[in-house]
Amino acid sequence: MTEERTVQPLLEPREGIPPVVADADGLAVVVGRFARGTGPVAVDAERASGYRYGNRAYLVQLRRAGAGTALVDPIGCPDLSALDEAVAGAEIVLHAASQDLPCLLEVGFRPREMFDTELAGRLLGYERVGLGTMVETVLGLRLEKGHSAADWSTRPLPEDWLRYAALDVEVLVELRDALHQELVDSGKLEWAREEFAAVLNTPPPTPRSDPWRRTSGIHKVRNVRALAIVRELWTMRDRIAREADLAPGRVLPDAAIVTAALEGPRTKKALTEISAFTGRSARRHMSDWLAAVAKARGLPDNQLPQPSTPGDGPPPPNRWADRDPAAAKRLAAARAVVAALAEEHHMPTENLLQPDAVRRLTWEPPAEITDESVTGRLRALGAREWQLSLTAHPIAKALARLESRGDL
Repeated sequence: MTEERTVQPLLEPREGIPPVVADADGLAVVVGRFARGTGPVAVDAERASGYRYGNRAYLVQLRRAGAGTALVDPIGCPDLSALDEAVAGAEIVLHAASQDLPCLLEVGFRPREMFDTELAGRLLGYERVGLGTMVETVLGLRLEKGHSAADWSTRPLPEDWLRYAALDVEVLVELRDALHQELVDSGKLEWAREEFAAVLNTPPPTPRSDPWRRTSGIHKVRNVRALAIVRELWTMRDRIAREADLAPGRVLPDAAIVTAALEGPRTKKALTEISAFTGRSARRHMSDWLAAVAKARGLPDNQLPQPSTPGDGPPPPNRWADRDPAAAKRLAAARAVVAALAEEHHMPTENLLQPDAVRRLTWEPPAEITDESVTGRLRALGAREWQLSLTAHPIAKALARLESRGDL
């Protein structure tokens, strides 16, 4: 029987809770401290998702040997480029970097070299890769929980929130060091370095042409006139939310938009009978909602939205068998290869090879299936060199076998 590991609660930062830095003089002191520090820099950011419009940072936490921990208010200090320059030669340690990088870039903090402890955990086969779980599993320490979904735009920030924030970077470098050694021992360090570089170099996503189509529950809306109501209500809500700096869902929930599209209310009374419109914020803008519905009703047919917009990729896989049975067989074969390799190397299939790359390869394969053609296609689709070295040959072999058997 495996001996149960003793877990030690991590209750207080080693040097206590640092003061929140919210002005230029305080930031200059932090810049000096971190410039004189040594080794990797642990960084985290807290946002107010679900409370405020957008995903800006409302607190940035940093820790470095010789510098201690700093809590920086990016509202009072909106330009962290001097701090970025002070640690430009250091490795920046983040957990789930793709979540924090966009808001850090907004305030001028741009890592040149990075270690992502969540991504390292995935490559190493950890089943649960949340920060608290990783710290407990790897280091035997238990972090305080409970404030990750808080409204970090609150001012002043409560002391227990600041304690939580400081603890989030307290042992992040120690976690990095332990995972780095595991990557070395498992022969996966170069794989991780390629993945970290890919995250850093990924450009921001291009804005969606029809963001309103992501309204939750829109699949219930079957006709184009009702879709126009969804579009106009979503657009009105977005304008109001942006101007008020509120998360759109706090202005009007998606369920209200979909219900209004299905019922098509013509009067304020009919609108108030929809329960999702009874919230304080929704009631405040009743005239705006009615105007949006009326606009949708009055649109000529040629201005109504189409049921769906064609994407730039293949259709959903559940439609492949009907639309292109040969492609469905190629997809099944490639997925089986990736699943077997992922199990062999103890990592999720999506980290071994991006599912979108597998779909695009098998929907529109090279004219001739060879190791070289499959490698080139996957590379063009964003696969990293370590992924190609593991997957390109076996996928090419599986696809060629289908062709040779006449199964396509």
